[in-house]
Amino acid sequence: MKVQAAFGFAAPTCKQPAISFNICALFFHEHIMPAIEFQNVVFAYGDRTILKNVNFVIEQGKFAAILGGSGSGKTTMMRLITGQLRPSSGKVLVNGEDLAQFSAQKMQAHRRNMGVLFQHGALFTDLSVEENIMFPMRELTKLPPEVMRDLAVLKLNAVGLHGVEKLMPSELSGGMARRVALARTIALDPQLMLFDEPFTGLDPISLGVIAHLIYRVTKALRSTSVMVTHDVGHSLQLVDQIIFLAHGEILFSGSPDEMVQSDSAWIKQFVGGLPNGPVAFRYPADKDMRETMLGRS
Repeated sequence: MKVQAAFGFAAPTCKQPAISFNICALFFHEHIMPAIEFQNVVFAYGDRTILKNVNFVIEQGKFAAILGGSGSGKTTMMRLITGQLRPSSGKVLVNGEDLAQFSAQKMQAHRRNMGVLFQHGALFTDLSVEENIMFPMRELTKLPPEVMRDLAVLKLNAVGLHGVEKLMPSELSGGMARRVALARTIALDPQLMLFDEPFTGLDPISLGVIAHLIYRVTKALRSTSVMVTHDVGHSLQLVDQIIFLAHGEILFSGSPDEMVQSDSAWIKQFVGGLPNGPVAFRYPADKDMRETMLGRS
């Protein structure tokens, strides 16, 4: 495919002698640079290793899901992406830059460009719906109050909520509260969106609505998105890439179709929710069982 067709505009032709290699390299660097990249990342708390030599790439504008059982290291990966944690070794790159080298000012800019939907929504219970959505605007911008209020209404409209600005979180249903939290997540039109178990605790109808809204807003913003979840079914429908973790190691990284076709007994058990398989029913698992889970001979 020609670059013009791929990117929608004319690009320099590297075969032309008048155009230097550096110009061509700069063009392709800007348009192919991964949004997020883990390079040989190890993370440990003291003697306890959480992530072991983790490597993966998430391309610009793609939606990736991090799947795995409880304690597999999913949340740690999310916190490494936000910059809350630093790897014990290896690098976490955002747009080609090492987060560990960010100054405080640059880290603030990184977080301003990031929206996070927390598990259960995490609304401030003593703030109204409007004030909840305005919170990141107050913290990270110098917008006038009237502009922030107008933006709050726009974001609520984007998630299908009207006339709820003055309500308190206690007056909302679970599904409505999650939608308000999503509106707050997109308050600043982030280019990186992180979803931490966004479907937890929702009834089937609310879950379907939230899944649809997440898909719609991520596409509208053309943002790079990462979702930590146990929900296999909706993940396979929403995302471009699956990263599957077990005991701090990546068992699989690829498309949803590739995951469904995987021969891994561990992945088959997880995707199918099967009671029998390589995942140990007893705790702790013996050595042979753990090796089977990680696909080792």
